[in-house]
Amino acid sequence: MNTYILVDTANTFFRARHVVRGDVDTKVGMCLHITLNSIRKAWNDFDGSHVVFCLEGRSWRKDFYEPYKRNRKEARDALTPKEQEEDKVFWEIFDEFKDFITEKTNCTVLQNPQLEADDLIAGWIQAHPNDNHVIISTDGDFAQLIAPNVRQYNGVMNTIITHEGYFDDKKRQPIIDKKTGDPKPAPDPEFMLFEKCMRGDTSDNIFSAYPGVRKKGTKNKVGLLEAFADKHKKGYNWNNMMLQRWTDHNGEEHRVLEDYNRNVLLCDLTAQPKDIKEIIINTISDASTKNISQVGMRLMKFCAKWDMQRIADQASQYATPLQAKYLK
Repeated sequence: MNTYILVDTANTFFRARHVVRGDVDTKVGMCLHITLNSIRKAWNDFDGSHVVFCLEGRSWRKDFYEPYKRNRKEARDALTPKEQEEDKVFWEIFDEFKDFITEKTNCTVLQNPQLEADDLIAGWIQAHPNDNHVIISTDGDFAQLIAPNVRQYNGVMNTIITHEGYFDDKKRQPIIDKKTGDPKPAPDPEFMLFEKCMRGDTSDNIFSAYPGVRKKGTKNKVGLLEAFADKHKKGYNWNNMMLQRWTDHNGEEHRVLEDYNRNVLLCDLTAQPKDIKEIIINTISDASTKNISQVGMRLMKFCAKWDMQRIADQASQYATPLQAKYLK
């Protein structure tokens, strides 16, 4: 049984940017350091076998649903000239890092113009059902994939999510819920996905299927918990919620069921349209074994360019996961 380290590459790199203070050079160095260190830690802690970097494409979702992530472009357009220049530098460095992992390591690098990293990570897990998987990402969407053989490692916050709960990576202790004072319970992947499909996702500009819906119902109105409990039977509570209608600020009427089904396609990482699933399968199937030598030396040269002396001093440790080949 293999243990694949699945890296949500852009997420890990750019999230690190927002937790580091200093000038651009300092931030870039720390983004690279946090990314490589997250891989090293996951590899050592979970006995990794091979690293898979998953990269973003334009995404089929933008053709399926026009508002998808439109807010991201609006946010970029609102950047000041100084922020735009910094953003440009980060993307240039990210492209260099992408070239490094593609050309100078034995890691698998997956990318397709129509796919997001999320699609590729979920697809890799489906293609390797009998193996273990560690997802490196801060993205909460991956909670829907958590299973006995799938866990998520957040290298920015140093937390681990498993089917048993949330854990502090450094102390190896359960994370305490500040509201209850008890250990934070394990995620319920199915309910979390259902709730997201109903509430939408403001970060991705996915609109709610039922604005204002409560988690727990009232005497006169069904809530998410009651509808979810009735989901598989398709009983009264489920139908009561799904048959509701509402009108948006433009006067357009919506049926909850139709908007919910739209959001399932957008949010469920295992429910892509058939043609997209085929692209995912083919992209993963095309992954081949690389045979790059002297990965440690190549890593040291890369580190020297970006003044990552701490990693260069331990190059053999950081190079170990980068030189492991994919054995189909």
